[in-house]
Amino acid sequence: MTVASTQGPDEGQISTPRPTTRTLGELRAAGHVQRGVKDELRNNLLIKLRSGEDPWPGIQGFESTVIPQLERALLAGHDVVLLGERGQGKTRLLRTMIGLLDEWTPVIAESELDEHPYEPITPASIRKAANLLDDLPIEWRHRTERYSEKLATPDTSVGDLVGDVDPMKVAEGRSLGDPETIHFGLIPRAHRGIVAINELPDLAERIQVSMLNVMEERDIQVRGYTLRLPLDVLLMASANPEDYTNRGRIITPLKDRFGAEIRTHYPLELDDEIAVIDQEADLTATVPGFIVEILARFTRLVRDHPAVDQRSGVSARFAIAGAETVAAAALLRATLLGEEVPVARVVDLESVIEVLRGKVEFESGEEGRELEILEHLLRKATADTVRDNLAGIDMARLVAALDSGEPVVTGDRVTAKELLASIPSPDTTGPVLDEIAARFDATVDGERASALELALEGLFLARRIGKEADESGQTVYG
Repeated sequence: MTVASTQGPDEGQISTPRPTTRTLGELRAAGHVQRGVKDELRNNLLIKLRSGEDPWPGIQGFESTVIPQLERALLAGHDVVLLGERGQGKTRLLRTMIGLLDEWTPVIAESELDEHPYEPITPASIRKAANLLDDLPIEWRHRTERYSEKLATPDTSVGDLVGDVDPMKVAEGRSLGDPETIHFGLIPRAHRGIVAINELPDLAERIQVSMLNVMEERDIQVRGYTLRLPLDVLLMASANPEDYTNRGRIITPLKDRFGAEIRTHYPLELDDEIAVIDQEADLTATVPGFIVEILARFTRLVRDHPAVDQRSGVSARFAIAGAETVAAAALLRATLLGEEVPVARVVDLESVIEVLRGKVEFESGEEGRELEILEHLLRKATADTVRDNLAGIDMARLVAALDSGEPVVTGDRVTAKELLASIPSPDTTGPVLDEIAARFDATVDGERASALELALEGLFLARRIGKEADESGQTVYG
């Protein structure tokens, strides 16, 4: 996969209008100064840091660990490898670097490698510049068009990354040794930009060898002849630590050419885990904050459980998919039962276990216990959330009301109004229901019902009340 715009940047990403300069002479008259891509990144990073602007918008939990290392690597002008398990935000971090490029940069019009008008490097562009001089036409590239991304797969070829002989150009009459017969690959086409290779260890060793000269000597060797190209590229890569260090899949000379090796990690704090879900989840219904907190705690418990394969990790997508599934369950209930505002409730969490089961790699000795382990950890995450959010509220009168034979009925086919109608009256329970709602600023029926359901589930998990589910999908607390 290559992520690089060919039809121009999204208008929503443009903050300044496209420059109007159209020739090399006009560019020189305007005082334009050419900078290499690494200088460009370094200078723009320093400008953002001095002004207090966040250079890494949308990156959660790396502020004191990964980000300082990456900033030092960019200031040093190093190519970088990010090492981390799946779902740690490596690709998102790489794509965020687009924001450190100049918004617009000039290129020779119709040049194959987007060469700078001051420095043509291909034979065709050199001839064109020599013939037209100051009338050399130029175009402007947006920074979103200067980032290329490749997912490394075993079938990736040297031609994909570096280049190969184009048989059509040979058929036109050029000799096989003519440099202009080359069809350039991804790395040369990223000239004056950033190229990112995801899952670098999956490249065959002979493909990795082809990258050595590009990274160090800046020349291309194709089919027995060498083409000198002063490529101006920042090369980034991502890899799984096990693949990178244990399998020996990355050849030693290639490792040596990367100036920085940076380890990523899963969110260290619960707040960061919650922030990732809030930022990334595409929710189709209202999901109260405490439901998101349960999912974040659930993810962290699964990630640390000894039955889970620690080498594969538990991706941040685990919690994101959970939040989206809970929202979908709420939307389905609202649609079937005619609720105006769909709001997720604790009962909707039951739908996430089967969905998320496939996102976790368990140790081989745990076969058959996967659902049991996940259900146990979800109950623990719910209990921890209740304890942190509802501590200090006296539930005794609510428990007494339920003990006296006034059960509360809920379920995935029970509306919020029906749930609230089954609650014992305030004369019996006192102000406890209002206190629970106030803890979560719950005002509408859906939010109040969700908050109450959390309290009831907490009482059940604390073994203060009972809970039974029937075949119709109803759950009775009492």
